Amino acid sequence: MLSNLQKRTAQAIINIFETSRVVGDYSLVVCAPGDPGGLTYGKSQTTINSGNLYLLIKAYTEADGAKFADELSPYLKSLKQQDRTLCDDRNLHRILRQAGKQDDVMIDTQDAFFDRVYWTSAINRATSLGIETALGTAVVYESTIHGSWGRMRDRTIERYGRPSEIGEYPWISNYINVRREWLANHSIRILNRTVYRMDAFRKIIDIGNWSLNLPLNVRSLIISEETLIPDIIVAPVVSRPLLFLTEPYMRGGDVREVQQALVDRGFYLEDGIDSVFGPQTDAAIKKFQQQNGLVVDGIVGSATRSALGIDND
Repeated sequence: MLSNLQKRTAQAIINIFETSRVVGDYSLVVCAPGDPGGLTYGKSQTTINSGNLYLLIKAYTEADGAKFADELSPYLKSLKQQDRTLCDDRNLHRILRQAGKQDDVMIDTQDAFFDRVYWTSAINRATSLGIETALGTAVVYESTIHGSWGRMRDRTIERYGRPSEIGEYPWISNYINVRREWLANHSIRILNRTVYRMDAFRKIIDIGNWSLNLPLNVRSLIISEETLIPDIIVAPVVSRPLLFLTEPYMRGGDVREVQQALVDRGFYLEDGIDSVFGPQTDAAIKKFQQQNGLVVDGIVGSATRSALGIDND
């Protein structure tokens, strides 16, 4: 059974692969062209096309004290439907980044989610195959997150036999070779570039560090007891978010503040101050910008906020 430190080290290796940070980047939002996973998010990059991004955000919005629950809840239906247009939804990306940077509830939700959905599954897979080392478990965990564990496991068994027949060390080494070959020759080109993962595992094998003793150098990042400590969340935001008309509509206190400033200056909003940046708010902002010599684009940035008398801090 792995120690807690070995578990965190194994997870850190995959965090480095996914986000280039030892403790992972809880706020990272990525939608790379050609990535079959589609929109990905969080410390170990869960994907929309697996259905797991929906489950993660659903768990967060249902958690007590989630600061961005009201802003993310309208996106649940689109996330569940694996809506491809979310890759280009700047508002969603902004909210996800803020939640990952500012809300410790999101941190806790991600930690629990990745443990439940990926780590526990990896442990069960490793155990069923007789894999016991920390490094072997990390290899299984990487494939559980990155995908196609079952296919590569079966291919390795077909070529070389089971770990119980040839030993865990040779089996893991062979598995890494099989998986690297598969990644290097995959028809999805973005996967070709991920062979570095298997190369990183190969380096750990070459130094015989099957227990994942620290410190450990992975892709020029040092995993140590010190670097395994998560960064402290800093709540204040340096700049205010841009507000504009998009689908689904932006919501929240920032929108309400803008609407109040518009009403105070004599602009009529049929639905009143409802904290929703809909077509009425968009039209009022454009009219205000025109009257005040601003760029008429409907975007509430620092210049428009200042003209409305709203602080930008």
